[in-house]
Amino acid sequence: MVKETGFYALLSRMRYISRWGLMRSSIPENVQEHSHETAVYAHALGIIRREIFGQECDAERLAVLAVYHDASEILTGDLPTPIKYHDRTLRDAYKKVEHAADERLLAMLPEELRGAYESAFTASEDEEKLVKAADKLSALLLFFDKVPLHVTRPVRWDSEPRISLRRGADAPRH
Repeated sequence: MVKETGFYALLSRMRYISRWGLMRSSIPENVQEHSHETAVYAHALGIIRREIFGQECDAERLAVLAVYHDASEILTGDLPTPIKYHDRTLRDAYKKVEHAADERLLAMLPEELRGAYESAFTASEDEEKLVKAADKLSALLLFFDKVPLHVTRPVRWDSEPRISLRRGADAPRH
């Protein structure tokens, strides 16, 4: 029989951890939304690697790793990137804090489940690079949500609309 655990209760709190604390944002984002989006992109990167480039890749595992990649922030909060990566000493210290938070979360699981979840918190170097790429892609695409885009109408029925990041006087005229 599995005993009660706070693990799942804490995971459900991901929606209350705000991201981008140093940024003025018209569209707020929380860790749960970010983790889901990162999982979708990590999965896509894995499929692209496997199907298009013919390299071995477990896309489903990448998705699971991405779901939990910021789970430690339930306990630590979201430390802004400029601080987290300011220098090697801070980066290494924060990695230790993240690892300790991950260990604390895993310790909340019943022994029968802990081994199954440990792999979701432990990535190989290659997997870590792909999840980090998905993480950065998520940040980049969040930026595009915040920048006003100018979409031009197609000139002909069979042409595609064009998107421009230009603003003001430089924006294309319709």
